[in-house]
Amino acid sequence: MSSLGHPRVHLRSTDSTNDRARELALAGAPHGTLVTAAAQTAGRGRQGRRWSAPPGQALLMSLLLRSPPPLLPLAAALAVCDVAGADARIKWPNDVVLVDAAGALSKLAGILAEGRPQEGWLVLGIGLNVAVALEQLPPELRPGGAGAQTGMAAATMGLDAHDLEPTLHELLATLERRLAEPPEQTLAAWRERDALRGREISWAAGSGRAEGIDGEGRLVVALPSGGRTALGAGEVHLRL
Repeated sequence: MSSLGHPRVHLRSTDSTNDRARELALAGAPHGTLVTAAAQTAGRGRQGRRWSAPPGQALLMSLLLRSPPPLLPLAAALAVCDVAGADARIKWPNDVVLVDAAGALSKLAGILAEGRPQEGWLVLGIGLNVAVALEQLPPELRPGGAGAQTGMAAATMGLDAHDLEPTLHELLATLERRLAEPPEQTLAAWRERDALRGREISWAAGSGRAEGIDGEGRLVVALPSGGRTALGAGEVHLRL
């Protein structure tokens, strides 16, 4: 059994599991403390976007990690991919996606790490669409929709709601293993799951072609004018 996930607080509904986990962290909760919820009213992803999921159909969790490794977001995305299956890929830095025959990405899971690294702790939030019925999502998140929330339509593992707890336990065990791996192993495994390599992308300050990640987990981009740049944070979008 994984040492992560103990103690655990499970809520029928909350605004954000990350917010509850942050409160517990500030109150001195130990490493591995887990907050889960059947429903969230104000779940959020990167850039403050809202994370939507029908109650009881998605894994909604936040894990308190003290002394987290530097490549935590990358390792967390790998752990989710391990659980989601061989077809899962990662859109830098840590969105877990499925790629269809036309190359379009659909979002299966989102990961948000936040906290106080200067004090030695982070809260790792994960939302994974285990049993989500896509027809219950807002129209813009369904396949073919505008994807206003994430820039992508949603995807699901296609399992049953009864699979939420087994999936949670599998993810915790896999996450513990991935977090213990040396950085070079994390980087190599991440590169095998890279959904952006070779694609044309854009971000707030420019555009170019994604060429994988460097030794610090930054996204390397070949620029149209020649040369390269490395993005350490922010959000990138596929250029259609």
